Amino acid sequence: MDKDKLVITIERQYGSGGRIVGRKLAKCLGIPFYDDEILSMTAEKSAVGEQYFRLADEKAGNNLLRKIVGGMRHGMVGAPKIQGDVTSPENLFKFQSEVIRELASKESCVIVGRCADFVLDSAGKEDLIKIFVYADTDTCIRRTMEVDGIVDTKEALSKLNRITKQRREYHRYFTGREWEDLGNYDLPINASRLELDQVVELIQAYIRMVGYEI
Repeated sequence: MDKDKLVITIERQYGSGGRIVGRKLAKCLGIPFYDDEILSMTAEKSAVGEQYFRLADEKAGNNLLRKIVGGMRHGMVGAPKIQGDVTSPENLFKFQSEVIRELASKESCVIVGRCADFVLDSAGKEDLIKIFVYADTDTCIRRTMEVDGIVDTKEALSKLNRITKQRREYHRYFTGREWEDLGNYDLPINASRLELDQVVELIQAYIRMVGYEI
């Protein structure tokens, strides 16, 4: 198999270092990296203001009934609306999903977050490796303080818990899956005792093991 068709998605606990890992991995492989760049790309494609995508970024929608019955998985099939309530969380997710699928069809890349694993799985993407990077609470707090410049441990923990809850609810709402269910991923990585460069090396080793030439 050839890396020209390979897409790697990375879901990550806040503070685990997953975003940094994604960027480093893309650089090592010589392929594009997409994180919040997807928001501006989606805004341009949809002609919907980027601020709407940023406000909804990795946050669950507000349809309580759909939350109760277990997510939006089947409701996310189909094209987004271009008239009416185009800025609903569901429609913004559909716009974003279109961009993710287009990127994956055109090039090898690393995509971080935004349920890209589910979006591409549902589209039948074959050359797909789904990563989940997580770490213990102490490690996440330490990395949050380092990266975000937070000096108070309680403040870092509060931010960590808030964003973790948002991502968990977002994933459940739009996919019907549990975000932290390691069975949803090809390679879950506990980064608690690893340097981020070691995590990158581990992912590259896995990619080779499953038959890709990199």
